[in-house]
Amino acid sequence: MTEKPNSRESIVETATRLFAKQGYHGTGLNQIIKESHCPKGSLYYYFPEGKEELAQECILRIKSAVSDKWEEAFNRFDDPSQAIQHCIDVIAADAKATNFEGFIPLSFWNAVETSCISNTLREACQGVLQEWERVLTTRLQDAGVELSRSQEAATVILSLLEGSLLIAQTNKDTGPIFLASKYVGILLDRLLAKNTSDEAQKEK
Repeated sequence: MTEKPNSRESIVETATRLFAKQGYHGTGLNQIIKESHCPKGSLYYYFPEGKEELAQECILRIKSAVSDKWEEAFNRFDDPSQAIQHCIDVIAADAKATNFEGFIPLSFWNAVETSCISNTLREACQGVLQEWERVLTTRLQDAGVELSRSQEAATVILSLLEGSLLIAQTNKDTGPIFLASKYVGILLDRLLAKNTSDEAQKEK
C-alpha cells in the first residue's frame, strides 16, 4: 500500500488534538479520518487494531512532549522550584491562549475514561505519570533532595497540577493553575531549605 509520508503523522496529530478536546469516547474514527484528510485505509494500515492502538500512540506522544518540556525548564533554571513553576505557568498560558480547548494532558482523559474498559490504555497512562514522576524525582535528587522526599514531592506536584487543570477547565479560569504554581513553589522552597538545614546539621 502506497502512503503519503505524512499520513501517519497527520492521523496521530489529529487524533491527539481531538482526544484532548473531546475525550476518548467523544471522538470517533470517522471524525479523525475526515479531519486528518487521510483515507480510511491509511488509518487501519498504520493502526490495524483501530482506535485503542491509535490512542496508545497519542499517549506516548504526549508523554514525550511533556517530558521534554520538563527537561527544557530544568535545563533553563538552576532552581528546580523556578523550573517547575515555569512549566505550570506555561500550561496556564496555553490554556488561556486556546480558550481551554484541549489543553488538559491526554493522560488525564484516558486515565478517567478508559481505566475500566481498557487495561492497555490504563497501563499507557500509568506509564505517562510514572515518566513524569521520574523526571521530577531525578531533578529534585540532583538538587540534593533525598530519594524518598523527591518521590513524594513529585507525586504531590503532579496531583496538584492535575487537580488544578480539572478545576480550571470546569470554571474556564486559569486562577487554579496559578494557585497550584504558587503552592508548589512554597512546597519546594521549604523542601530545599530543609534539605540545606539537614546537610548543615550533618556537617556539625
